[in-house]
Amino acid sequence: MKKWNLIKWNLIIDVDKCTNCNVCAVAVQDEHVGNQFPGYAEEMPKHGHRWIEIMRRERGTGTAMDVAYLPTLCQHCDNAPCIKKAPDAIQKRADGIVLIDPVKAKGRKDLVEACPYGAIWWNAEKQIPQHWIFDAHLLDRGWKEPRCVTVCATNAMTSVKVDDAHMARLVDEQGLQVRLADAKTKPRVYYKNLWRYETCFIAGTVSCLRDGQIECLAGAEVRLLSDGDVIETQKSDVFGDFKFDKLAGQSTHFKVIVDADGQTQMVDNINLDQSINIGEIHFA
Repeated sequence: MKKWNLIKWNLIIDVDKCTNCNVCAVAVQDEHVGNQFPGYAEEMPKHGHRWIEIMRRERGTGTAMDVAYLPTLCQHCDNAPCIKKAPDAIQKRADGIVLIDPVKAKGRKDLVEACPYGAIWWNAEKQIPQHWIFDAHLLDRGWKEPRCVTVCATNAMTSVKVDDAHMARLVDEQGLQVRLADAKTKPRVYYKNLWRYETCFIAGTVSCLRDGQIECLAGAEVRLLSDGDVIETQKSDVFGDFKFDKLAGQSTHFKVIVDADGQTQMVDNINLDQSINIGEIHFA
C-alpha cells in the first residue's frame, strides 16, 4: 500500500473556543445552496438543512452558570453505520472522507436514521439524503482545508491530514475525545474540551459573619464525596466560591462537606442529573 493512502483527513473542534457565531454553518450554505457538485453533492436546500449545526447547553443557575456550544456535523466515521446500511450508495475514500452518492442514494430516506449523530439530512424536493462532505470538492481542487475551518474567527476548528498513528498521538497530547464513543463508529471528528458540553458541575459559595457583616469566606476546605469516598478537595476562592466540574451527568448522589473556622457543614443527597448551584453555605 502506498504511503499516501494512509494519510487521512480529520477535524478537531475546540468546544471551549466556539462562540456560536454560526459563520461555519453560513459558509456551508454559501457553498452549497444553489450549487451542484457532480460526483460529490447535489445542491443544498435554502431552508431546513443545517449540515453544520451548533448545539447549545446551559449549565447551572444563578451566579454559577455557563454556556457551551457544540458544532455537530458528519463525523466521517471509519466504521460508518450509513455505509453498512447502503454500501452501494455511500463510499469511504482513501483519505478518510465519506461521500453519499446523490444518484445511487436517491429515495433512501432510511439513511437519515442510520446516523447516530443526526448528521444526515433528507432533501424532500430531490428525494436524497445529504450531509457535510468535508468540502471534498474543494480539497480535490487544491484547497488546504475546508471552508468552515478557513472562516472560523476563534480558531475553534482545525483540519489535520495525517496518518492514524500521528492522529493517535494528537489525541493523547491534546486530550481529544469523540462523541458517542460507545457506538464504536470510529469518527474522524475529534473534540477538545468536550467536557464543557457533556459533563456537569456542583458549585456553591461559602460565607461567614464577621463584625456584623456577611463576608465571602476564602480558604475554606470543601470536599466532594460520592458513596462515602472523597473524590476531590478544593479551597474556596477569594469570593468564597467553589466548583467541582467534569462530573458525569447521571443520577449519582453526592455530598459536599465544608470545613472552616473549626466548624463543619454538610450538604447531602445531591442528585446530579444536571449541573447544580447549591447556593450559599453560611458559617455564623
